[in-house]
Amino acid sequence: MTNQEILQIAREQSAADIGCRAEDFLSEENVVVPAVIGPDARKYYQEPIACNLVSYGNNIVASVKDEYRETVSAYIGRFPFYHCFETPHIHWLNDRLAAYGQKVCFMALYYLPDVTLLHPLPCAYELRVLTAADFASLYLPEWDNALSRERPELDVLGVGAYEDGRLVGLAGASADCARMWQIGVDVLPAYRRQGIASALTSRLAAEICNRGKVPFYCSAWSNLRSLRNAVKSGFLPAWVELTVKPAAYVDEMNR
Repeated sequence: MTNQEILQIAREQSAADIGCRAEDFLSEENVVVPAVIGPDARKYYQEPIACNLVSYGNNIVASVKDEYRETVSAYIGRFPFYHCFETPHIHWLNDRLAAYGQKVCFMALYYLPDVTLLHPLPCAYELRVLTAADFASLYLPEWDNALSRERPELDVLGVGAYEDGRLVGLAGASADCARMWQIGVDVLPAYRRQGIASALTSRLAAEICNRGKVPFYCSAWSNLRSLRNAVKSGFLPAWVELTVKPAAYVDEMNR
């Protein structure tokens, strides 16, 4: 696949996630659509969602429940689209949605591979390609980024780093949707800063591509360690998302 084909697949998936058209992300104008989680959406999208703001760098496509449409439309029309994903402007939205019992919840930066940069990186440790059959004993706290204890049925592929037969690093791929698999990675604390994460991530990304799927990666803006790993592994920022959920949901996460 070319970079443009990969990007188009991602836009089509985002459209399936939030109920818009893939071409909406290419518009120079913001687009507002009724909030819906489509049947082909990524598996981790779950109601209740008041609104989802998505940008591929041209505009904002806002998927919004009817009762919040006026507020969200005013927000994305008030500020430059790229400032709508950061403070202080997020406070404007959060303050007004509080009257409806809603709060800004998730903010994420997503990455796609650049085929001119993506290639398996070297590692000082033995690397093994793993399949779902190998994961049964690995659903442990130290591998929570690589594997999902909540949705183990989606964990389809992995690469492990081993020292004398002991697993010291793990990258896992979750089949979150039909054409795109998400990569997560963990390295034991004593083995970090040795290039293991990037070796695992780049190798797994190549394995995913070889299976005809698009690998993608996600991090918080502030997780510089994860961001550096993405870039070193051949990934570049592609799109951003901001999700609003009920205040009770957000408050429970903060307990």
